[in-house]
Amino acid sequence: MNNLKSHFRFNTQERSGIFFLLLIIISLQVGYYFYGRFSGDTQQDALVVDREMQTQIDALKQAALKKDSVKIYPFNPNFITDHKGYVLGMSTDEIDRLHAFRKQNKFANTAEEFQKVTQVSDALLDDISPHFKFPEWTKSGKQSSVGSNQYGVGSHSYENGPSPRKDLGKDPQNVAVKDLNTATAQELRKINGIGEKLSARILKFRNRLGGFLVDDQLYDVYGMDPEVVGRTLERYRVRQKPDIPKINVNTASVYEIAALVYIQKQVAERIVEYRNVNNGILSLEELENIEGFPFEKIDRIALYLSL
Repeated sequence: MNNLKSHFRFNTQERSGIFFLLLIIISLQVGYYFYGRFSGDTQQDALVVDREMQTQIDALKQAALKKDSVKIYPFNPNFITDHKGYVLGMSTDEIDRLHAFRKQNKFANTAEEFQKVTQVSDALLDDISPHFKFPEWTKSGKQSSVGSNQYGVGSHSYENGPSPRKDLGKDPQNVAVKDLNTATAQELRKINGIGEKLSARILKFRNRLGGFLVDDQLYDVYGMDPEVVGRTLERYRVRQKPDIPKINVNTASVYEIAALVYIQKQVAERIVEYRNVNNGILSLEELENIEGFPFEKIDRIALYLSL
């Protein structure tokens, strides 16, 4: 018992040592407590910073997705290719129905007619129909919107007026129909509605083309009223087509493509860029994928291009 008590007997120096030891222990405990709280606040602040960073990352991801997404430009749905139909979400059967319809030389000129031909769902039609762009003459309602192409290339794209079928009828008796490509300015001015400026404009347009290939190109002359075109075609039509070398879109330069009156230089540059990126153009219908391309005149343009 005495030995046990001897273990709890401390002199003054030992008691001081024990006191300072306890003081150090308590100080370390207090320091650890405050350090833990401070460290927790720091971690919370770091967590806030991470959230801000995540927000920025999400924004960059969304921007990248928008950049990588396929932008759909206005297009004529009558000329949808297999690839474009797939991109739009059409099934193989729907694309085949459209192509079978087009092989009959018929055109759908409203979204409703397109759905009737292809049998696409209402949901898909709502998604893609805002991008449909039909020739201007279809908006006038002066011509049947779905029908066979009686005149071959060009009879369904009268941007500046209705089809000449209603204006022309049979050739007037005792009036010899002359060649539109040889008509002079003086002869054209004899037609009611054609003056000095308009006759000069017709000849300038004809010269830039190298000659009219189809009667309907007369509608493309700026300022030509459809009724005036009808009166003109009663006396002048394309009797002998000029021999115009076609422009190969896979080899022609920007300058050569832009020489065609229907295509602006900026569009020609995009055609060459598209050709280089896609290793060539397999079909003229691909040109509709190019921003700014005048697809409503594809029937005319196709007369001057080759692959």
